[in-house]
Amino acid sequence: MITLNHYLMLSSLMFIIGVFGMLRRKNLLMLFFATEIILSSVSVGFVAVGRYLGDLNGQMFAFFLLAVAASEVAIGVGLLIAWYKKHHTLDLDRLKIMEG
Repeated sequence: MITLNHYLMLSSLMFIIGVFGMLRRKNLLMLFFATEIILSSVSVGFVAVGRYLGDLNGQMFAFFLLAVAASEVAIGVGLLIAWYKKHHTLDLDRLKIMEG
């Protein structure tokens, strides 16, 4: 039987993978993917705890996180396209050009 601990371990593992992805990636697109993994792991945790407590607040927070993730992707992909058109790369080391 799957318990709350299993879901929280899955959520923790996804969070660690996302943080590791954010720390190790040099590509902006992969950085956005790692951010999505982190947001998904938090959603899994909220839904699991909400289900365990018999409350719908966890699911409401998960829907809110999905909306935040969707807006982050919409804005981020637009910025990525503009950056790629200008510099023909998505390498994070090239962002040092933007220092002012």
